[in-house]
Amino acid sequence: MAVVGCLGQMVFQVSQEVLETIDGLEWSGSARYAVHQRHNQNALTEFTGLDPDKITFSMFLSQALGVDVMAELVKLWNYERKGESVYLVLGEKCYGKCKWNVVSHKIQAKNYDKYGNLESAEVSVELQEYLRK
Repeated sequence: MAVVGCLGQMVFQVSQEVLETIDGLEWSGSARYAVHQRHNQNALTEFTGLDPDKITFSMFLSQALGVDVMAELVKLWNYERKGESVYLVLGEKCYGKCKWNVVSHKIQAKNYDKYGNLESAEVSVELQEYLRK
């Protein structure tokens, strides 16, 4: 088994039994500026700080690929709803300065079994950097 990384207790891994990875990771950041208007002159801009970084990515979760889809979704929901900050690790790198919060998710259900249980889903996740003082 090769562990690709993790988001808290959600383990991204590849093996003969399980395939759970992320796709399309985008990491963005931005700076804040104040604009001070001056009479009959150009406005002045002032750097006032940095906004928290954001990361978005998607995951394809499938029972056929060895993933307990609902268990993974419950982990994601709990991180979001409890405001729990978690580490994002990919490869040997821990991303960001500290931890991340799940600020939003979108689940597109793909397949169900004959009992109505979710078998596969495409999940989009948005994280926001959580910095300590």
